[in-house]
Amino acid sequence: MFEKLSERFTSIFNGLGNRGRLSEAEVDAALKEIRRALLEADVNFKVARSLVSEIKVKVSQEQHSGALTTSQEVIKATNGELINVLGGERVPLNAPSSSTGVILMVGLNGSGKTTTSAKMAQLLRSEEQTITLVAADVHRPAAIEQLEILGGQAGAKVFQRGINVEAHRVSEEGLLNGKNRGDTWVIVDTAGRSQADDQLMDELDEIKGVVDPDETLLVVDAMTGQDAVNVAEEFHKRIGVTGLVLTKMDGDARGGAALSITAVTGIPVKYVGIGETLDGIEPFYPDRLASRILGMGDMLSLIEKTQAAFDEEAANKLSDKMKRAEFDLEDYLEQLQSVRKVGGLGQILDMLPGFGAVKSKMDGLDDSDNQIVRTEAIIRSMTPSERRQPSLIDGSRRRRIARGSGNAPRDVNQVLNQFKQVQKMMKQMSSTKGQKRLMKMMSQDGNGWKF
Repeated sequence: MFEKLSERFTSIFNGLGNRGRLSEAEVDAALKEIRRALLEADVNFKVARSLVSEIKVKVSQEQHSGALTTSQEVIKATNGELINVLGGERVPLNAPSSSTGVILMVGLNGSGKTTTSAKMAQLLRSEEQTITLVAADVHRPAAIEQLEILGGQAGAKVFQRGINVEAHRVSEEGLLNGKNRGDTWVIVDTAGRSQADDQLMDELDEIKGVVDPDETLLVVDAMTGQDAVNVAEEFHKRIGVTGLVLTKMDGDARGGAALSITAVTGIPVKYVGIGETLDGIEPFYPDRLASRILGMGDMLSLIEKTQAAFDEEAANKLSDKMKRAEFDLEDYLEQLQSVRKVGGLGQILDMLPGFGAVKSKMDGLDDSDNQIVRTEAIIRSMTPSERRQPSLIDGSRRRRIARGSGNAPRDVNQVLNQFKQVQKMMKQMSSTKGQKRLMKMMSQDGNGWKF
């Protein structure tokens, strides 16, 4: 979402270069460009103006210390102010006031509220908490059916009473059901409207009165721009909101709402949606997002995602296979699936320092995840013996595998050639000589990669 803004910041900071001291006019020119970049990204103009003013104050104060160059001071101050605008620090869920906590999910139609409810259930279950989802959108049978399907996939209990009930009644019964089960959280998925009208607000107020939520999370579509800020203000004024979930943060919109919404409304962003699958949600860290925007990457998030995706026992087995030169197509498939769990190559590059701003210029990246899916389909079309012993695959088998996976024989050849290259690399890495060579490649007088 912030690719263009990140590119603009990178260009501005590169323009400052490594010069020691900058004149006041040069600093003002850089700040003017920063303000323009923020406005082009659809950041609220008052927020942009305030942010730039605070950067100027900090740079002026730091110039007296002499510890950093002026350009470094501008970058440091910009990073600090971006973090402040985004909320300062991570705001976790409020602690449950009783043995079973209640999360009330609210928002307009199309914001992704039902899907986000299921995503929250899966995320909390991954933290070893038990969940009941309550289908309180009693106006749309499709919403109840969707919650039942997604809730089942998330491993949560779904409580529903159909559409011929009052929303506050099913919410009350669902809460009692969750408490009787001894669940950690009850998540109430409510109805939406195309706009925040009195009928919707009255219904939400009734639900809130009977379930007394610990959290009232407003789900907002980040791609709607400043309308998202207006929606947040309206919901907060009418029913009171404790936190925000910004969905579609992996979209191609300008992203100004995400930068403006907390500064304008005072409501913290607690989670962000980054994909359509149930694992496409993550806690919101202002410092990590600021780092991504400024092209500094987000190594902490990458490490956390990698730890969640890669199984230590499986990694040890793979290491043993590498040592015995037994790396086969089954292992290759597992590694590809692990990459997808981390978030795909595009998301991985966003979290690597220096790659976010140039990602759009890399040829073939847009199709890289599709290539992984295609490779998976081809390997799955092979028999177990073919995966373990690829040398068995002759011309007729190639044609059968191609038909079974919906690809051409040349695509099968490409996958087999890629696997051979990876297998060769694995074999080299497993040897003492290969490990020494790798260490040399990774070092250039201790200053970086040697390629």
